[in-house]
Amino acid sequence: MAETTSNSGLLAVRLVTPDRVLLDATAEAVELPSMSGYLEALYGAAPLLAELGAGEVRLHGGSSGDQKFFVAWGFVEVLPERVTILAETALHPNEIDTAEAQKELQEGQKLWNEAGDDGEKYDEANAITRKAEEKIASAQGKRS
Repeated sequence: MAETTSNSGLLAVRLVTPDRVLLDATAEAVELPSMSGYLEALYGAAPLLAELGAGEVRLHGGSSGDQKFFVAWGFVEVLPERVTILAETALHPNEIDTAEAQKELQEGQKLWNEAGDDGEKYDEANAITRKAEEKIASAQGKRS
């Protein structure tokens, strides 16, 4: 795991999925898509545990340089010197298959149209649509 010294001003950042460790580096700042909106973690931040939504994790400075990753669902733990991101899905933008993401978007829209009065089906359709839209935006270098 990336190590920091106590006065380095850098966060140790780790991005993990069930399949692999995508990142183990340091950064000056980390932007994260929580379920309640984007948040930014800086060195010395108060501890926080948040649920991840679909969107981009952006890292700035440190050994990571400026990087971004698409993530969907999971949790993030922010500690004063460390950020640990546990994501169900995480991809570097060049790993995203935009044609597949377009299919996912169409499927989400189809489910939304067929949901009728079922609130759970609307929630599922919205989650699929949001994930697909964020995936496409990440692949195209845009954040929605």
